[in-house]
Amino acid sequence: MIAPRSTATPASPRPVRKAVVPAAGLGTRFLPATKATPKEMLPVVDKPAIQYVVEEATAAGLDDVLMVTGRHKRAIEDHFDHAFELEQALAAKGDTVRLDAVRDPARLADIHHIRQGDPLGLGHAVLCARRHVGNEPFAVLLGDDLIDPRETLLSRMLEVRDRYAGSVVALMEVDPAQIHLYGCAAVEPTGEKGVVRVTGLVEKPSAHAAPSRYAVIGRYVLDPAVFGVLERTPPGRGGEIQLTDALQDLAAAGTVHGVVFDGLRYDTGDKADYLRTVVRMACARPDLGPEFTGWLREFVARLEDGAGRGADTRDRRPAA
Repeated sequence: MIAPRSTATPASPRPVRKAVVPAAGLGTRFLPATKATPKEMLPVVDKPAIQYVVEEATAAGLDDVLMVTGRHKRAIEDHFDHAFELEQALAAKGDTVRLDAVRDPARLADIHHIRQGDPLGLGHAVLCARRHVGNEPFAVLLGDDLIDPRETLLSRMLEVRDRYAGSVVALMEVDPAQIHLYGCAAVEPTGEKGVVRVTGLVEKPSAHAAPSRYAVIGRYVLDPAVFGVLERTPPGRGGEIQLTDALQDLAAAGTVHGVVFDGLRYDTGDKADYLRTVVRMACARPDLGPEFTGWLREFVARLEDGAGRGADTRDRRPAA
């Protein structure tokens, strides 16, 4: 039996310090809620989805975050800024719990903002970060994918980058019937558990054309070489500049690895997934989970009994 080819490089790569969060999409699947509110600002329990993403980056040690936004995204900038009047009002009331919650977003990291301008795809959004990132490796975190705070996926990817250099993508095994929703990776083993070498990438292939069941999920650690490739990458699927196409070029050169993730991931990409995410994360909260889970069990039982539209005793309030 031939041993898996080792792909580790002897070089000592530069440490990753910066994260890029693309947030310029129009959020059309959530209209009319996103007519005036950025999709990234929709609440997941009591925090906007994008705050979970920034918290994940900072938990992994990335304290310089660039958000690539678009028009009508001013609410994102405001959320990660100080709200002096609100803070003063809460301080005057002695409401330290809510005061800390309001101040936390502005204290998470050194946060920057740039506008994408034309909506030309994820690859173009990443290319917009070139001046800020410079000639350094950087992470890219997509807001539609929320990784459970108890997981260490991004830290693991940074460790793999330290050993192998090049770029690293997060992979998750999915049902073949779902692979057309993702970029899909062709892989070969490295000899290290949970780490593969990516030999090719295809954007949203059909089930019969997919090279594997490994889907690329929204976490990347990218070598700055990706910028040069993106500059010469023509529009691909959907008329957009696809990051997957640029990574395909890098994979052909043997410089892309994948970390296989089997932990807790929440998808907020469409309405049904968003609702499932809110329920799952609420159930996981120690302050909300016990009471909410009990109510949820009763509600599901009523649905199964065909009475789900009836009044719930917990929803009844005494008359004033």
